[in-house]
Amino acid sequence: MMGKNTRYIFIFNPAANKGRARLKADWLESQVAEKGNAVIRSTAYPGHAGEIARSGLQESSCLIACGGDGTLHEVVNAVAGEDVSVGVLPIGSANDFIKNLNPPKVYEGGIGHLFGSSRTFVDLGKVTFGGSVQRYFINSLGIGFTGRIARKVKETLWLKGEMSYVHALLSVLSGYCPVPMHIRITGSDKDIELNEPIFAFSVSNGKVEGGKFRIAPHAELTDGLLDVCILKSISRLEFFLFVLKYLKGTQIYDPKVLYCKAKSVEITLPGPEVMHMDGEVYENICGRVVISADPEKLPVICGSQA
Repeated sequence: MMGKNTRYIFIFNPAANKGRARLKADWLESQVAEKGNAVIRSTAYPGHAGEIARSGLQESSCLIACGGDGTLHEVVNAVAGEDVSVGVLPIGSANDFIKNLNPPKVYEGGIGHLFGSSRTFVDLGKVTFGGSVQRYFINSLGIGFTGRIARKVKETLWLKGEMSYVHALLSVLSGYCPVPMHIRITGSDKDIELNEPIFAFSVSNGKVEGGKFRIAPHAELTDGLLDVCILKSISRLEFFLFVLKYLKGTQIYDPKVLYCKAKSVEITLPGPEVMHMDGEVYENICGRVVISADPEKLPVICGSQA
């Protein structure tokens, strides 16, 4: 429970949804103006959401990420482990994380559902790469195929929403080859090791990625584990058979897919690759990448009245 005197900072990213989020600025201002304990702070450049979140720690105990999963990613990495709750106002492209919380439709109900709501402590994925770089993801991570898709989505400014993910998928698929990986999984009940080319590698905290793709249908935000979904080496033509399965979440039953719960995953990449965390792109990832579950790391506003 959060006290009624809690100050809310709405961190608004007008560049979300490829700049279309700025059309919601007047709507958000009118909504927040009705609340005496809330302010809006707008981002002006990449990384600014994290800076605003860090600077707001002293004056606020509720930070609302107003944008897409990328905005939320910045806020999470700025305040993970601090005494602050994080909420989400989804005005980005896919808004994948919020789908795990099943909130009301924001523009029908305004922002009232974020005030006086209950909160839950959710797990985060902790990632160490490049020797000592450490970042968190709240929804999902992908290396190789989905990393390249995330990069293509960022580059394609003329498409929005789920269509941008479909376009990116088809663009990346053309000419794509499975990526050699050495993978060690410390599972909840057994350990697994793979050393082979991988078509698609994903580690998830939430169920959905890319708008509608159910990469991790059994994922839970509060189980203390991450869900690993690995599609082993297949041809590009074969992948079309998997698209519908990924939309339904039934790929996990295919013999060419490894799906399991994990405490941690270690990947070694022989050459540079693209990684995404919550849709944010990390280029030239090479060598050792360690991913682990960090249970109950972040209090999240549920959007339901306490």
